[in-house]
Amino acid sequence: MSLNDLFTEIILDHYQHPHNHGIIAGATLTSRGFNESCGDDIQISVLVKDGVIADAKFSGAGCSISQASASIMTDLVRGKTVEEARQLAGMFYEMVKGTEGDYGEEMGDAISLQGVSKFPVRVKCATLAWHTLEESFAKTNNGENK
Repeated sequence: MSLNDLFTEIILDHYQHPHNHGIIAGATLTSRGFNESCGDDIQISVLVKDGVIADAKFSGAGCSISQASASIMTDLVRGKTVEEARQLAGMFYEMVKGTEGDYGEEMGDAISLQGVSKFPVRVKCATLAWHTLEESFAKTNNGENK
């Protein structure tokens, strides 16, 4: 099995069996993102306590890349501070744009989306959930109610 095959399997697994799919009752923030070019639609809900992301979920519909990316993102940001989640988002953007770097363990299953850089139209699909999360942070005081 090649590395590309393994990455494809990881993406398909997150798409077919998404982690953290749903909505958080009492979320401290929510945000919706929409990709006009293909119709991907993501809603992110996050519960932030004392500056730490205690829970993160997503709902919506879209292609396998957007849904897998949202599933992976919610796994990665749980237990992180808002600032750490922003840093992960920055790393993710660089990775899917094809920027060389050591993304290693910190990116977890997100490394499977690195190949998206070869398909620029799919980068928007992969980054939708991440941008939506960051937009929700920008609307609040580090993710918590003001």
